[in-house]
Amino acid sequence: DDAPKQAESAMERMKRLNAEKKAAEAAAKKKKPAQVLKSNVVIDVKPWDDETDLNEMEKAVRSIQMEGLIWGDSKFVEMAYGIKKLQISTCIVDDLVGLYDLEDRIQEFEDLVQSTDIVAHNKI
Repeated sequence: DDAPKQAESAMERMKRLNAEKKAAEAAAKKKKPAQVLKSNVVIDVKPWDDETDLNEMEKAVRSIQMEGLIWGDSKFVEMAYGIKKLQISTCIVDDLVGLYDLEDRIQEFEDLVQSTDIVAHNKI
């Protein structure tokens, strides 16, 4: 008569251990930090004309600070008729920095910046 009770309690014990194991695995998954998605972005910043001070324009662009934004290398690239544009790279945390927001912030320097273009956007 005791055999079915022992077998039943062994089965219950296995179910309980299995449930505990699943709960521990679920807790471990929750503890893992969420993956931080980043992107490398290259932006063309175009001046109004050949008289725009590109060094001043670059200084203005680099003055923009946002959480998750890191400015990288930049260079002046010939466009046409002696006019150059600023091409600047940046690393952004996708969840913190919106590219449209960043472009809007750059274009707020209306005296220096005519327009901006995203040249490259690569997930890291």
